[in-house]
Amino acid sequence: QVQVVESGGGLVQPGGSLRLSCAASGVTFREYNLAWYRQAPGKQREQVARITVSSNTNYADSVKGRFTISRDNAKSTVYLQMNNLKPEDTAVYYCNLYLPNYWGQGTQVTVSS
Repeated sequence: QVQVVESGGGLVQPGGSLRLSCAASGVTFREYNLAWYRQAPGKQREQVARITVSSNTNYADSVKGRFTISRDNAKSTVYLQMNNLKPEDTAVYYCNLYLPNYWGQGTQVTVSS
């Protein structure tokens, strides 16, 4: 059975940092491309970062220079380091393994003073 579990969300002030983690089990993790998505209230889910099996990365323009995605195949975990957070980063963040697609349940990130 495949399980994908995110953690690390929370409430942070503008300018602060958080690191999200996503641990997967039941899959051969190193064979999957990975991505982080987010969905704010009333908005569509958007991809914020992705990392390929060969660790090539890509970022949405809105987070470029502030967010860093990384993977640890030995731990079957993908990370999203988020720095200089802004109120507009507030959303539920989801981890995605593809293809086939597997999703986590999401973790809430709230940026507010």
